[in-house]
Amino acid sequence: MEEIRNTGTAAPSEIQVLTIIGQIEGHQLLAEDCKTTKYEHVYPLLAAVEESPDVKGLLILINTVGGDIEAGLGIAELIAGMEKPTASLVLGGGHSIGVPLAVAAKYSLVAPSAAMTIHPARMNGVVVGAPQTYEYFAGVQERIVRFVTQHSRVDRDTFESYMLRTGQMANDVGSILTGEEAVACGLMDAVGTLSDALAWLRGRRREPEALPPLRM
Repeated sequence: MEEIRNTGTAAPSEIQVLTIIGQIEGHQLLAEDCKTTKYEHVYPLLAAVEESPDVKGLLILINTVGGDIEAGLGIAELIAGMEKPTASLVLGGGHSIGVPLAVAAKYSLVAPSAAMTIHPARMNGVVVGAPQTYEYFAGVQERIVRFVTQHSRVDRDTFESYMLRTGQMANDVGSILTGEEAVACGLMDAVGTLSDALAWLRGRRREPEALPPLRM
């Protein structure tokens, strides 16, 4: 129980569980009243899971509002680079940088009641309106788009259209997808639950029911 309280991971078993919740914390510490996922905890855990002969698969439970882009992409790259079976399950929300984290697994599921927010790269605080600033943001955004499209079935044009959509989010740019919409566009593999994710990890994959094509 102590390990779960400190790092959000379950006790060692055939299927290791990693929880990615709250905000993804980067190099700056967030307030003590914020629920966070700390990359310095997750990095060594993922390496240990990959090296352990006793662990047969990794289940990633995601309920995050997003957070630090580089920390999130770092975790996503480690998950994507694992040889062991990995399954992600979005519960509640897989927003912002939570999207690359969700698609990084070999099999990605989203709960029927969950949602995923796709939007352009952002930065808090004062931003200097200079060409170099826009180039930096464009570079960060390209890293996210490239990762998501390489690790899911969504094509670049569709993903960028969701990212830059106007009108759906008040005073902002982006899209909020339901679980079925995320599957229909190819972002996620299936709408499912905990038992579906565990069944896939144990080699008893359940084929999801076909969803109708998503209309833009």
